Amino acid sequence: MIEQKQQTGEPQNKSMSGYLAPLVRNIPPSGIRKFFDLANGRKDIISLGVGEPDFSTPWHVREACVYSLERGNTKYTPNSGLPELREAIAEYLYESFQTPYEPSDEVLVTVGGSEAIDLALRALVTPGDEILIPEPCYVSYNPITAISGGVPVGIETFAKDQFKLTADSLKKAITPRSKILILSYPSNPTGGIMTYEDWLPIAKIVEEHDLIVISDEIYAELTYDQKHVSFAAIPGMRDRTILVSGFSKSFAMTGWRMGYACGHRDIISAMTKIHQYTIMCAPSMGQVAALEALKNGMDEKDRMVESYNQRRRLVVQKFREIGLQCHEPQGAFYAFPSIESTGLTSAEFAERCLFEAKVAVVPGHVFGIGGEGFVRCSYAYSVSQLLEAIDRIGKFMKNL
Repeated sequence: MIEQKQQTGEPQNKSMSGYLAPLVRNIPPSGIRKFFDLANGRKDIISLGVGEPDFSTPWHVREACVYSLERGNTKYTPNSGLPELREAIAEYLYESFQTPYEPSDEVLVTVGGSEAIDLALRALVTPGDEILIPEPCYVSYNPITAISGGVPVGIETFAKDQFKLTADSLKKAITPRSKILILSYPSNPTGGIMTYEDWLPIAKIVEEHDLIVISDEIYAELTYDQKHVSFAAIPGMRDRTILVSGFSKSFAMTGWRMGYACGHRDIISAMTKIHQYTIMCAPSMGQVAALEALKNGMDEKDRMVESYNQRRRLVVQKFREIGLQCHEPQGAFYAFPSIESTGLTSAEFAERCLFEAKVAVVPGHVFGIGGEGFVRCSYAYSVSQLLEAIDRIGKFMKNL
């Protein structure tokens, strides 16, 4: 067959990129994955790049899934998810964060929190709508906004403000075309959080300008010195907010891809329509595991949070000792030290750190405006790995 193609002169490895939609063709690959791929498979590299718990999913959660499979529970579930899981989600959110939702039509189980954000944008965006995104932020918000037809508008946040969104910066970004505000607190990559008092002026602006909010609260359980405050719990914000969360970070279930969205029934209904045509339903066995996590997984969750808290304090202290300014993250499991004192850009620092110190970090510029001059380092790794990595970074800096 190969000889036949060569004899007929058929071109080999012809590029098919011309068939791609320009919007998709022009989207850059994830900056996080780039450095992860460079480090992957190299035993001499310590990677602090990927935001994934180093814990395994609790055994009883895995066992619930296995037992469900053994009983032959492998069929579709309702589009919105198992009723008992939606009830458990609603109960958990109300007890933990005082956000009441009706399980029957205000809760949608999704394939990870990422699908929930994508569904929300596709359900709400009319081409040309401006989507307000505080940055530095999770790398997916801008691309999926563009794919939905929206126009991403970055709002810079600053280390001096602990990377909180301020009312003044939000006001300055709003135009007549502003429609949606994407919030992500606790923050990936900065570890910043927002308090009840921080949310009040933001809520006032949201109401004044008739905005809809997508609140990504995937790290809600991972706060340390104070409890997470959901934007949906602020008076008047429940019906304006689509609360997005999941099981990946809090229950060490990243590969299960289990998430959910909660909000006003009209919006959840529209999201469910897209979900039923594209996904049908989240995997049935994953839903069984998620239900077990909510019912019986709180002790393990709390132990993981306490471990992250110990590592958080250690990492911040060690970065400061080697001469890197580092604001104290109050949530998630990331440190975001400043590398401006080195005179390198974040990309230069990350690349040289990888090849010279054998430590993989993520350059801050990939997270949007305000990220340049910083690198993201996950502390969801063992204490011995963290100490060795920061020691290597310290030696690398001395040789600059």
